[in-house]
Amino acid sequence: MTLIDSRPGIRAVWELLAAETGVPIDSDLVVSRLGPPLTWEMANWFPADQVDAMVARYREHYPSQAITGSLPLPGVAESLAAIRALHGRTMVVSAKYTPSVKLHLKHLGLDVDEPVGDLHGAEKGTALRAHGASIFVGDHTADIDGAQAAGAVAVAVATGPFTADELRAYGADVVLNDLTEFPAWLDAYVLEQRLEALMKRLTSYDKLVVAFSGGADSAFLLAAAARAIGAANVVAATAISPSLPVAELEPAARFADGLGVRHVTPHTHEMEREGYQANAGDRCYFCKAELVETLQPIADEFGIPAIATGTNADDAKAGFRPGIRAAHERGAITPLKDARLTKAQIRAASRSWGLATSDKPAAACLSSRIAYGVRITPSLLARVDRAEQAVRARLTAYGVQNVRVRDLGASASIEIDRELLDRVDHGELVAAVVAEGFLAAQLDPRGFRSGSMNERLPDPEKYR
Repeated sequence: MTLIDSRPGIRAVWELLAAETGVPIDSDLVVSRLGPPLTWEMANWFPADQVDAMVARYREHYPSQAITGSLPLPGVAESLAAIRALHGRTMVVSAKYTPSVKLHLKHLGLDVDEPVGDLHGAEKGTALRAHGASIFVGDHTADIDGAQAAGAVAVAVATGPFTADELRAYGADVVLNDLTEFPAWLDAYVLEQRLEALMKRLTSYDKLVVAFSGGADSAFLLAAAARAIGAANVVAATAISPSLPVAELEPAARFADGLGVRHVTPHTHEMEREGYQANAGDRCYFCKAELVETLQPIADEFGIPAIATGTNADDAKAGFRPGIRAAHERGAITPLKDARLTKAQIRAASRSWGLATSDKPAAACLSSRIAYGVRITPSLLARVDRAEQAVRARLTAYGVQNVRVRDLGASASIEIDRELLDRVDHGELVAAVVAEGFLAAQLDPRGFRSGSMNERLPDPEKYR
């Protein structure tokens, strides 16, 4: 009664046993006290010397009688999806026979990483510890025993044999009415835990340089560092180069000033690196190498031991991130990633802190708009910047969030929020882009996609 309502199917199996054996079994009473091992319940109806045989017979009938009759409880799919969204893993630990657990999950299409059966009460703690589970959800006091035995948070749902008050009195850390409440609770709980981890990480440094692009991630990191160790001990460094959109610098300066942190604007010279200009799949490696190597003398000047970047947990999961590797090789730290904070969580926390960047659209460097293999020059970057500003200006009334003009060489691909594609004048946007120096342009029917240039890279693995 945590994930599925198995009572109809289980009742059918017990009634079939009663018909086969002639033993009167109150199937309603049986299903009212589900949770303990099957042998315990079987002993209530059969002599001890028959229990094992009846358990075996029960399990023979179970696949044909109990699986199709069971339904998922409300909120199950959403709860599993919420865990996935946080890059978590899922397991089911049940007193049910392990093959039966697997059959239920398969029948209902529930994607669970690790199904475990044949465990009850505190015994469940063994499996939970073995898989590093930090939260255990159940509907029975025995599930609370299992969570406590593993040192996990005991989340109880009142969809089983115990009321919310009974579960709370028994020692559940959290009591929910049902699983529909779990995703919201999980999001809030995990965010709180990860923010605590972030602040603990930041307070391990007396001073910090934050590589501050002005985007949502680095802005949040900057604000968190100012809270953790004091604004006077934080330096925000925004690199100025042809790859920085012109419109980004002034808001970045205003944001840093609002926090009371020192804001420096060193010039980076990634354009002088052949690997960057060549614009192969590893271009970002040379960009990030230039950035960290430029910031290191600044850190040394102020006596600051570490440079932090705004890399988050989603970036690390994306796989193709040569820039992350370059920063790591040069000793930069990644507090957001280390605290496992996702992009969505960073935005949520930014909103709760009242940061103006909470809903700021993603703004990757201008070079990310140039097709791999097209040699990067300041004039190409300026052309893209002008074209994007022209498109954005024409979409202001539509509340546009994301705009990308992808330079494919002679032509351009225009990406805007997908929901706007059927509402805007394509011809007007194409003309605006062509006016900035492209021979041709067209809107991408798939809409904006972060990192879409990587789709054109034939072998990203070679650049990892």
